[in-house]
Amino acid sequence: MSRTAAMTALLLLMAPTAALADGDAALLGRWKTQKQGATVEIHRCGAALCGRVVDGLPLRANPDQRDIRNRKASLRDRKIMNLRVLESFTGGPGQWTGGPVYDPDTGDGAPTGSITLVSQDVIRLKGCLGPICRAQTWTRAR
Repeated sequence: MSRTAAMTALLLLMAPTAALADGDAALLGRWKTQKQGATVEIHRCGAALCGRVVDGLPLRANPDQRDIRNRKASLRDRKIMNLRVLESFTGGPGQWTGGPVYDPDTGDGAPTGSITLVSQDVIRLKGCLGPICRAQTWTRAR
């Protein structure tokens, strides 16, 4: 194989990875949730995307707020600030799947979820436990 052919083959193999990374950029940043004025920051975590709580009305009143609604008693002492609520989402450019997904307002979690890019400033997050799913629409924080 010639050097040019080898380079072309290498570039073709790398193209989906580059496209995936570019597609992820649409989700990166801060998003307002539907509950309690919370803000979740979606960021890269290795080869995937994750999300952590970075703001919210209750957190402004009490930045030391704990995860008291968690179903696991051993986790109830964790701080809500910077708590990871989305893990291991991959895909794109319009749909990502992953999980688990966690809602500190209710203490409910879901092993799987999906994020759909509705527009540049709107995403639809869905968490599913078997056939039962809950969804929220989040808007980009300014």
